[in-house]
Amino acid sequence: MRAVQVIDRPRDSALLAAPVRQRILEALREPASASGVARRLGLTRQVATYHFRQLEDAGFLTLVREEARRGCTERFFQRSAEHFIVSNGVVGKSGLDARRLKDRFSSAYLAALASQVADEVGRAQKDAGAAGRSLPTLAASVDIRFRTPADRAAFADELMGAIAGLAAKYHDDAAPDGRTYRTIVGAYPAPPRRPPSRAKETP
Repeated sequence: MRAVQVIDRPRDSALLAAPVRQRILEALREPASASGVARRLGLTRQVATYHFRQLEDAGFLTLVREEARRGCTERFFQRSAEHFIVSNGVVGKSGLDARRLKDRFSSAYLAALASQVADEVGRAQKDAGAAGRSLPTLAASVDIRFRTPADRAAFADELMGAIAGLAAKYHDDAAPDGRTYRTIVGAYPAPPRRPPSRAKETP
């Protein structure tokens, strides 16, 4: 099972919109047959088999093994990826595209870059897995509480300056065996933290 699978066909994204198929995929984090999942989810075998076939044809299931039982063959499947993400291209020109946005400081531009990262990393992970390689990446996330808007602006200036300096230091267009990495930095107001839910006390 690979980590991420990018969904880039509208038909496939619509296929996953059905709650019953979402439940089936959740049940298939471990290998199981259509009859086994049917019993677990309270479905008829015919209904489960139909949805299994739809998911398999769309590439969301991977055949793990086959077992002979009572004169027939029972097929065991597992979901093809741990996580599924929908590509921006599914909605065509209505989707976010950083190349079409002029305001590089807008929230739309940041959202477009985030969507681009999910899409490109998912595809790169698939290619690396097919070649039997790991995908080296870098990631960091930190929450910063600024005292004032002026402090926020000063931080942004220093951050961009540091990135420009590091890029100038390590970038080498002429390196014959080099590999280009796309580096994206963004910041946005963090959502409020939700208080931990308390379990209801039983008398």
